[in-house]
Amino acid sequence: MTSLGSPVAAATGRPDEPPAARHGFRDSVRGTVRRARDGDLGMLPVVAGVVVIWTIFQSLNRTFLSSTNLVNLAFDMVPLGVIALGIVCVLLVGQIDLSVGSVSGVAAATTGVVMVRHEQSVWLAILVAAGVGALIGWLYGQVLNRFGVPSFVVTLGGLLAFLGTQLWLLRGQNAINLPYDSGLVRFAQVWFVPDVAAYALMLLAAGGFLAVGLTRARSRRRAGLSSVSPRWLAAQSLALAAALLFAVYYLNRTRGVPWMFVLFVGLVLILHYVLTRTGFGRSLYAVGGNAEAARRAGIDVRGVYTAAFVLCSTLAATGGVLAAARLAAANQSTGTSDVNLNAIAAAVIGGTSLFGGRGSAFAALLGVVVIQSISSGLTLLNLDSSYRFVITGCVLLVAVGLDSAARRSRQAHGRG
Repeated sequence: MTSLGSPVAAATGRPDEPPAARHGFRDSVRGTVRRARDGDLGMLPVVAGVVVIWTIFQSLNRTFLSSTNLVNLAFDMVPLGVIALGIVCVLLVGQIDLSVGSVSGVAAATTGVVMVRHEQSVWLAILVAAGVGALIGWLYGQVLNRFGVPSFVVTLGGLLAFLGTQLWLLRGQNAINLPYDSGLVRFAQVWFVPDVAAYALMLLAAGGFLAVGLTRARSRRRAGLSSVSPRWLAAQSLALAAALLFAVYYLNRTRGVPWMFVLFVGLVLILHYVLTRTGFGRSLYAVGGNAEAARRAGIDVRGVYTAAFVLCSTLAATGGVLAAARLAAANQSTGTSDVNLNAIAAAVIGGTSLFGGRGSAFAALLGVVVIQSISSGLTLLNLDSSYRFVITGCVLLVAVGLDSAARRSRQAHGRG
């Protein structure tokens, strides 16, 4: 019988890998192919989906992959992407938050009230908005833990309550216009990374990927576990560096890389580190995989639930602030319409499982690329928004279907 070597492994039902010799380059490639065949597809389906979507829209409109449109795409995906990051956190623990749109709207309205009506600094406005988001998440956690009300019901009530709060904060005004010369608005509209700094950031990202990979491989070898070949890691790092440098070169043909997009990627990397390199991140996966087993392994399940909702609502509030900055206004429609559904769809399309315990921070990044690419492409084709809803729904259905099929395949091959 296979031993579960750690409390988290016991909670998730996924055994630690057995001791193995160091992998060579070919072994690493074969291992990647084998895992994909066994249902551990990772980000492959969504990356393939992005390629297909971009190819179709580019063939229908040559403007789609132009540098100008991609810069606009990089700007527009950030508010929704930040909200989707929060959705990833609650989905990992097997819960759901249907109120992220309303929370983002409340945060946007709060920003406008603090900056314009009370004439306070932009930093104070951001802190107050983020604090409101964190408080909402804490309240969700308390209701879930103390009264056992399902998160679906709790957050559905929050959706309506905070929509009303948003309208009350605006007090009958259609919008509160933010000052165009404020740093927040300029950050979301006209601030770009200098060319040299952008190239340096991309090289730093590729170097960081290699350094982290080598460090992890060294640690696994010392523990007697199988490890990835350094040559395979080097090949991946070179491919990543080439892709990132080309992306910077291409975007620099017009306006360049938005600082707003860099912030989003930074948040993705921070959350990725938290999920993969900290005890709290491992607890999220453990609770989502099997809450009762996690409790028996000594994990504070209630505390993990509360922390997940606090993270989700705080990121939703941050997304609302960025949405207001992007429009230079906080209005009654901020966070309404399809924001809730698109944020959840982005997380799921990106690879986060609705069953809990499986997903990553990069799911939000990839998922929002899919969502915004569809929206941008249909706008360029001058098609009605109804097509966007239909296509997004179909893509979501395919993503969930693939997740279910991959989950059954993993279970059949003993991969959890």
